Amino acid sequence: MDEKDLIFDWNAIDYEIERKSSNHPHDVWFDDETLRDGLQSPSARNPTIDEKIELIDYMEKLGIQKVDLGLPGAGPFHVKHIDSMLTHMTENSYDLRPGCAVRTVVDDIRPLVDLQSKHERQIQASAFLGTSPIRQYTEGWDMDRILSTAEKAVTFAVDNDIPVMFVTEDTTRSKPEEIKQVYTRAIELGADRICVCDTCGHVTPNGVRKLLDFIQKEVIPDSGVKRRDIEVNWHGHQDRGLGVANNLAAVEAGADVIHGTALGVGERAGNAPLDQTLVNLSLMGVINNDLTSLNDYMRKAHEYIEVALPRNYPVFGKDAFETGTGVHASAVVKAMKKGEHWLADRIYSGVPAQDYGLEQVIRIGHMSGRSNITWWLSKNNYQITDELVAYLFDIAKQQRKLMDDEEVHLAIKNWQK
Repeated sequence: MDEKDLIFDWNAIDYEIERKSSNHPHDVWFDDETLRDGLQSPSARNPTIDEKIELIDYMEKLGIQKVDLGLPGAGPFHVKHIDSMLTHMTENSYDLRPGCAVRTVVDDIRPLVDLQSKHERQIQASAFLGTSPIRQYTEGWDMDRILSTAEKAVTFAVDNDIPVMFVTEDTTRSKPEEIKQVYTRAIELGADRICVCDTCGHVTPNGVRKLLDFIQKEVIPDSGVKRRDIEVNWHGHQDRGLGVANNLAAVEAGADVIHGTALGVGERAGNAPLDQTLVNLSLMGVINNDLTSLNDYMRKAHEYIEVALPRNYPVFGKDAFETGTGVHASAVVKAMKKGEHWLADRIYSGVPAQDYGLEQVIRIGHMSGRSNITWWLSKNNYQITDELVAYLFDIAKQQRKLMDDEEVHLAIKNWQK
């Protein structure tokens, strides 16, 4: 039986992401914001230098193209961490491209001049500036001040050979004419990367498409440059729970770089989860990264940043590939007995566990059937007898939740006395 004959994929029907390579500077890339925007989470712990370096290693292994190393304007402590990570990346000849978030203030950008000189590699300055009417009203800004601020910062960076990604904060609540005005000026001054931001998690996938369409069909051409000469970044947040959906919409709409963080860590409800974005785009066939170490990365991010990892978190939560339900477990067991890991990974799962360094797990509980018990006993090298299966089946039906392995071992020990 051909694997393709076993699953009818409605996702693939009349569905195609059109991306003409001649219109883009590169394929779809990813920018990992875990160590900068992610650490703005009220619950986040700032990892040690060694822990950050270990997370950087995972990013490189996963084929992530860009990383935000931090905010040098936050002080010498942060600059020291950035310097150490750059040293590690340079010594190991990593392909991962470094960047740092900066306010559109010359003093924020100045440390990058010394860091570039020391490490002999370019460091992207992600220069951010709020543009939405609500921000302008709150701050007492007008467009003249915004443009003047942007001009000073971008000019200083470009004059010092620092690549600039010009970031408009709260783009998704900004006026079209003002977005166009500030992006056009940044591009004229030498910024060859722009970042469209859903800073407050306001936008829906439809809004993403409309906004990116406006950027690519009006803003960039009217700035006097070709689309392929400008890298368009998308940066989303999770306030309405649409971070991943919006990331996928951004890819479909033509964005060049998608931002996100491990486990969606970030301010308020968090950033768009980079892990879920990678999983979905790999399943859609948009990327072919080896993601078998993605689970290890998420575990380390959970440990080092102390970001929550709920049991039911998609793919990487403890419950994601576990079942104690008799009907479900029976089907998975039948697939496993056929020696078909591909089949076992998909019979009751929309995500193949092995592709992400995980496996299906069958447990015992009040909704289990005898197949659960038989499989568990086999996996744990017990001799299977009708009496033992019947005993555990009776024990399982009395439980209010799934039994931990230790509880099953103890039950068997008591039965053997």
